[in-house]
Order: sequence, then structure tokens, then C-alpha cells
Amino acid sequence: MKQLSLIVLICFCFSLASLAKEKSTVYRFDFGSGKAKKGWTQVTAFTVYSAGKGFGLIPSGEMVDGNTGDYLSSKKPFYFVVNLPEGHYQVILTLGGSPEGSSTTVKAESRRLMLENVKTASGETIQKTIVVDVRTPKINDHEQIKLKERELDYLNWDSKLTLEFNGEHPCVAAIEIKKADHLPTIFLAGNSTVTDQENEPWASWGQMFPNFLKPEIVVANYAESGETLLAFKREKRLQKILSQMKSGDYLLMEFAHNDQKPGGNHLDAMTTYKDELKYYMAEARKKGVKPVLVTSTNRRRFDEHGKVINTLEEYPEAMRQLAKEENVPLIDLNAMSKAFYEALGPEISKKAFVHYPANSYPGQDKPLADDTHFNPYGAYELAKCVTEGIRISIPELAKYIRDDWAEFNPSQPDPVSGFKWYESPSVNLVKPDGN
Repeated sequence: MKQLSLIVLICFCFSLASLAKEKSTVYRFDFGSGKAKKGWTQVTAFTVYSAGKGFGLIPSGEMVDGNTGDYLSSKKPFYFVVNLPEGHYQVILTLGGSPEGSSTTVKAESRRLMLENVKTASGETIQKTIVVDVRTPKINDHEQIKLKERELDYLNWDSKLTLEFNGEHPCVAAIEIKKADHLPTIFLAGNSTVTDQENEPWASWGQMFPNFLKPEIVVANYAESGETLLAFKREKRLQKILSQMKSGDYLLMEFAHNDQKPGGNHLDAMTTYKDELKYYMAEARKKGVKPVLVTSTNRRRFDEHGKVINTLEEYPEAMRQLAKEENVPLIDLNAMSKAFYEALGPEISKKAFVHYPANSYPGQDKPLADDTHFNPYGAYELAKCVTEGIRISIPELAKYIRDDWAEFNPSQPDPVSGFKWYESPSVNLVKPDGN
């Protein structure tokens, strides 16, 4: 009997410890100069981030404390930063509260689009939930990802959660952050066409993708510019992903642009390229993770008849064959991107890529003309292609697509004129690797 009581006591103490640990991962912030809610940390217009404090604002313009003192706003984008350990987090945002109404676009970390043009009427607030992957390069006590020099300052890789509030009139009233490591995760492995591009005017489909999913699944985008299947593995990016995976997660893979190039990371389409993809799939399956193959986006190159020229040789076809051989889902982004570019045509399709005349950005004395990397409009439309591919091909994953999703036909893309992107303050005119 005493032994039973001791076991019950131990279990009870363990439950209390687990509960305490869970509670310690809840952070609550009340915005504005009005009296903060009990148990919430107040954030005013003067609460500037510092590492010692562990949270705060990083404005790009003057912060405005609402007339009621119950929200913060600005005429320019502003950031809210919280020091957090690696993990997945559910972030409950209370937006609005302004007498003038509000319109808020939310990005996380390295410009991941989370919420788009959330509007509130005069005095109204609305709650929206997002889920964010926060990570560091560390794998274990002895190993970490071999980051490239340019990545060292990326918001994706610090020990913080960074939220960007942008839009016509962004207004934030409160933020609540909870640990959410139990949620299923979609891991993305790929190159510059997939990665979270850190700076304007570059963008990739992976960073637009979370916008189209419910806050019941996490997107963890580990893609990086210039990567090949071999380099991704050698730099321990795959090892990092595998260390984070759990049964029921998904791994989406898009490689080819750099694998086809000569050099030490080259792979032959029908042999070594397929072999490396098989290795990725086998390692994912060991963790109970479901692999998904994504054929690579086309480059922007047209023939005299306005048809896209295949510059990726046999690589897309090799992946299509492999999907059948291994019985894994395929999202044929190569075919969908071809339809998308051809629908726009040779000239208008430039508006989906980083094609900008000189002086479009400060210090830009020469035109930008990149037929590989996308601007936000192109990335947004390609993220829609991927989402539609999931809807068609992966029913068990399609349940996580937003309820207001409308079927997307890449041959009938959204008009360029109707697309509105609120640029982040960070701009870099250097082309990403892999051009």
C-alpha cells in the first residue's frame, strides 16, 4: 500500500512538473499605454527590444499609441521580438482596436507570410492564430548546420521569434504565445526557389505557403539558395531536419536547378539524382515521415511561339518517374509553373520575377533582370500552385488547407494588377545563389 502511495505521489509530482513546464512556455503581451490585463506584460510605444529584457519593439518609423491606450500602430512596418528557445509556437494575435479601423499583414521570421490584410472596423478587434517554427542551427551539443556567411544574420536562425506588422494601418492590441511542438509539421527542403528569402525584392514559394494553411500545422522551411541534394546533406541541413521530425510529419523536396550544374555537387538526372532522392525518402520514412516530391519550377525562357523552353533537362521527368516507382505523392510544380508563365506571356511574366528598372530601390543604379528568382507576386502564385497540388494529390494533408481556399488554375492566375504586397524594410540587391 505504501509502495502504491509512493507511485501515486511520484506521478502527481511529475504531472505538476510537466504542467509547470507547459505554463512556463506561455507568454502574454498587452499592447498600449492603458492598464495591462492581470498576468500580461505591458508593451508601450517605448518598449524597445533589448537582449537583456528579452522582448520588445523594433520600429522602422514612429510608433503610435492608440487614443484608447489599448493598441499600438505605426505608419511604417514594425517588429515585435521575443527571445524564445527552439520549437514550434502558436501565436494568438489580437489585431485592431483603432477608431479609424485597421488593415494588418503579418510576416514571421524571414518574411514568411502568415496573415494577409486582416481588416477591422472602427474600434473592432479580431483574434487570429498563426503557428511559427523557431529554430537555431544547433543539432546537438557537438554538431550544427554549416551556415553560409550571408545566413548568419538571417532572422530564421536566431534564438528569437520575430513578427513583422505591415499594411495600410497595422494595429496590434495583444499577443499570446504558447508552445505547440505537438502539431504536425511540413518540412521543406530545396533551393532558392523554395527558401524564405530574407530581403526584398526576392521571394520564394516556401515563404508564402503558410498563408494558405490552417494554424493546425507548422511549415518549417529549411531550403536555402544555391543548395543541391548533396550540399544540403553535407552542410547537415538534412541531419537537422531529421533531428526535428516526428511520426506523421511531411517532407516536401524540390531540387534540380543547381544539381544539374557541373561541379562537385552535380548529379545525373536518371541515376545519381534519383538515388539521392531515394536516400532522403528512406531517412524520412525511418522517422515515420511522409515524403512528397515537388518538381522544380521552370526558369523564365520562351521560344518564338510564347512557349516555355525546358532548361531543366530530364530532372523533372526523373522525379515523376521516381514518384511512381516509390509510390509517393508528386506535386508537378514544373508543369504548373509552365502553365503559369505561358498564361502571362513573355512580357508580363517579367512581373513574376525580379525584373525592375534602375532606381526602383535605393542605390540601384542598374536594372534587375533575373529569370530564375521570383518577386512576391510570382512566389505567391507558385505557393498557390503547391497548395492546389496538395489539394489534388494528398487528401490527408489537404485537410489543413484554409477553409476559404478556392481551387487554383495556374493557366488562369490572379492578375498582376490586383496583387498588393507590403514590402519589408530589409532590401538587398544582390542576387541569391543559384541564378
